[in-house]
Order: sequence, then C-alpha cells, then structure tokens
Amino acid sequence: MAHELYTRTNQKLYFAGLALASLRRAEESRALNAQAQAMAEREAVLFHLHGALLGLCHEIAGFYRLPEAGVPRVERFLDAGLLCAAPSPELAELVELASQPETWLAELLDQHTRLFQPPQAPKKAKVDPRLPLIETVGLDEEEASPLPSTTQLEQWRQSLKDLALRFRESLTEC
Repeated sequence: MAHELYTRTNQKLYFAGLALASLRRAEESRALNAQAQAMAEREAVLFHLHGALLGLCHEIAGFYRLPEAGVPRVERFLDAGLLCAAPSPELAELVELASQPETWLAELLDQHTRLFQPPQAPKKAKVDPRLPLIETVGLDEEEASPLPSTTQLEQWRQSLKDLALRFRESLTEC
C-alpha cells in the first residue's frame, strides 16, 4: 500500500462499504443473533466513516502542511481555532458542516459520539401511585434502534466520498 494520505481515507470508505454489505445481510437474516449482528455492523460502519473523515482531515492538513497535521482526533480539525490559525477552504467547509446540527456531517459526528456513552433507560413521566405496579409488555414491540438506518449510513458514506473527491480536485497542485 502506498504511503499517501489519501489511501487511509479510501481504505476506511471501502471498509465502511464492506460493513454496510454485512449489515444488509444481517438485516435479511433469520438467524437468532441477526439483531446483534446488525447492531455490530452499524457500529462498524460508523467507526469506519469516522475514520474516513479523519483521513480526509489528514489529507487536507498534509496538503497545506499544517503544524497539527498528525492530530488523531477529528474534533481537533473541526475546531474554529485551528481554522483561524491556518485557514483553508476545505477545513472551513468541514467546520461549517459540523457546526450545523441538521447536516449529515453533524449527525455522523453525533452518532459516533453516542457510541461511547453508557446506555440510559428511557425517562418516564411520573405515574399515578394508585395504578398497579406491574405493567403489561408486548413481545411484538421492537425497541427503536439508537443507531442510524442502513439508508442513512449509505447516504453518509456517499456524501463523504463525494466530498473527498471534490476536495481532492481542488487540492491538486497545478
């Protein structure tokens, strides 16, 4: 493998694609552990998409020879302070996308951060103490997955891939 910065981004995008394919197979599977496999693959896709974003940040920082080009955290690249110290249009666009909560990049970063938070029980409203303590629970009710859907993950992957290709065109020295 070449030791060019773009190879890591490409590798992570490829790994995300493999994990997405495994996720689709797990969702179609009737195996007893299919739900656990699907959840594991969703997390793998998020992990690799976050890695691809970090790889893209390294590409940009390497092109502009930024002093913090080897930073191992995406959040450091998306800091407005770094952008002020070493402005670049590509990092400015990433910072802009990350700062607006409705964008795909902000959602990706938020979902990746949630992977490292402990599980929390859903909050319930106070109940009338006169009601019985035993609740009836339906077995058919599926718990909503806190992770994004397969379609959303694929859209994020494609958006990141398109962004990387567009940035690479502008980063090419003439």
